[in-house]
Amino acid sequence: MGVNPRALVAEFIGTFGLIFIGAGAIIVDAFIGGRSGLTGIALAHGLAIFLGVSYSAHISGGHLNPAVTMGFMATKRIGGGAGLAYIGSQLLGGLVAALLLKIVTPGEAAARTALGTPAPGQGVGTGSALIVEFILTFFLVFVIFGTAVDPRGPKAIFPFCIGMAVTMDILMGGPLTGASMNPARSLGPALVSGLWTAHWVYWVGPILGGIAAAWLYDTLLMEKR
Repeated sequence: MGVNPRALVAEFIGTFGLIFIGAGAIIVDAFIGGRSGLTGIALAHGLAIFLGVSYSAHISGGHLNPAVTMGFMATKRIGGGAGLAYIGSQLLGGLVAALLLKIVTPGEAAARTALGTPAPGQGVGTGSALIVEFILTFFLVFVIFGTAVDPRGPKAIFPFCIGMAVTMDILMGGPLTGASMNPARSLGPALVSGLWTAHWVYWVGPILGGIAAAWLYDTLLMEKR
């Protein structure tokens, strides 16, 4: 059975929204002199995920993140072919969002923030950044499995829970790593801005964290029928 094209469109649009609004908030914060700050940036990402999951979950599952899709693949909740198609749509959505941000946002602010490309903060080594990205993504995917995947989860509010997990993670990890938790969130802005500082961290950390959370929840906490 092939992949539903509607699911790929939903993944593209949802991921596009996350990068356009989330990375865009970083650029705008620089443009207005830091007045929105970390809280504003965290809320922009969290709201983008909350709404993105709300309008895509019933179509595609609302992954919007290769690390989430990898967790679903590892627990056999999505096939390999469909999973790779999802990841392709997510990465493309992130790239298109970054290209449009380069066009529509003020050039000086966009250049100063490298279009919101995540990178380790001053004094944060790559090993520490890897651990932070692993843990942040672990919590995100654990919340996804506990609220959206587990039949016992709070189905009426799971998009809000997922958005709040992203907000929480950024409030802690934003100054340390940029709190990407999402290879698509990292790749698009990096490709357009040319900033590749410790870029591998933003693939390895989120993917391993997502797979670990998905496997742990599915193995130990999910009720087996």
